[in-house]
Amino acid sequence: MINKDFFQALEDLETEKKIDKATFITTLETALTSAYKKMYGEAKSAMVKLNPEKATIRIYSYKTVVNEVQDPDKEISLAEARLIKKSHKIGDEVATEESTKDFGRIAAQTAKQVVMQKLKELERQMALSELSEKEDELLTTIVKRIDNGTIYVQLSNTHTEGVMLPSDQIPNEKFNVGDRVKVYVKRIKDSFKGTQIQVTRSNVGFVRKLFELEIPEIASGDVKIKNIARDAGNRTKVAVYTEKANIDPIGTCVGFHGQRIDTITSEINGEKIDLIEYSEDPLEFIAKSLSPAQVISVETNESLHSSRVIVPDDKLSLAIGKNGQNVRLAARLTGWKIEVKPQSTLGVTEVKETEYELTELNDEDAFQINDFDSLEELAPLDDIDDEE
Repeated sequence: MINKDFFQALEDLETEKKIDKATFITTLETALTSAYKKMYGEAKSAMVKLNPEKATIRIYSYKTVVNEVQDPDKEISLAEARLIKKSHKIGDEVATEESTKDFGRIAAQTAKQVVMQKLKELERQMALSELSEKEDELLTTIVKRIDNGTIYVQLSNTHTEGVMLPSDQIPNEKFNVGDRVKVYVKRIKDSFKGTQIQVTRSNVGFVRKLFELEIPEIASGDVKIKNIARDAGNRTKVAVYTEKANIDPIGTCVGFHGQRIDTITSEINGEKIDLIEYSEDPLEFIAKSLSPAQVISVETNESLHSSRVIVPDDKLSLAIGKNGQNVRLAARLTGWKIEVKPQSTLGVTEVKETEYELTELNDEDAFQINDFDSLEELAPLDDIDDEE
């Protein structure tokens, strides 16, 4: 039946696969007990015990001591119990070792099935545990196959596939089988079909990790990313700041001759990146968030968390952006609702080009925006200047 070779095999599994032998033993005992009951009757109370040190298997049946036996499979009379041990009393459990002669073949088959199943299960759990450490990480993968727009990538040093759905891809970006591609691991799920790794290139986490990879000061924490707003394939706004007076956060991210930001832009297929210096002052932050547009003044209403921004007439289209993209990203970046108005509509005529007035609205002047259709009415979007 189960012999020394079997127990040695469990020792080898523990050494090679780093799988706890005791886990196998416990699972195997449960499975063998179930197999024994099926062979000799479910009603019988029994337990199979394995002893790795002695390389033995023992089967014990259990009966409860009673005055009058009604179920011979589970009960034993007090008189019979005292023939086994004189100190037995009513309610005691009497264990009797059963013969394993006819159970050998069943035990061997059961043991093999349990070991294979448990080995597969534990290996999957270990793989999942290792992969879970890669969640929220940037990985270089290889395109394995493309099926109906979904890209399947091979994760390095694993047998696991990553799945990149069309919604997780940068629009108009094309890949071929065999291409090396950086991806961001956004989610790892364990399902009945196995471990599923969801990867992306379109979310803000991908951009954040690229900044950490290419800019040492961000990786070290000397320069910090406050927030990112992204329209994948078109434009991304990144708010950065530092608590160190001797560091220019924008210049640090741009790099010498723009090398750092160019590397990141190249990785995201030429997507435009606006670097914004974060400010604790919401008026200043909102004004900067509309980059590359010039801002004349910013008004805010705290109760509605809304703002109105005045820009020169010739910069209105740039401030709004195509289909409201620039102002929409600025709103996401700052967390404020933003309405953009041209200078001429408010009768503002003489404001220095590099200055903007910071005022606050009264509650009676409060307004809400998010109606980008109305913004489009303020300027012909077909003529938008999409300059950097």
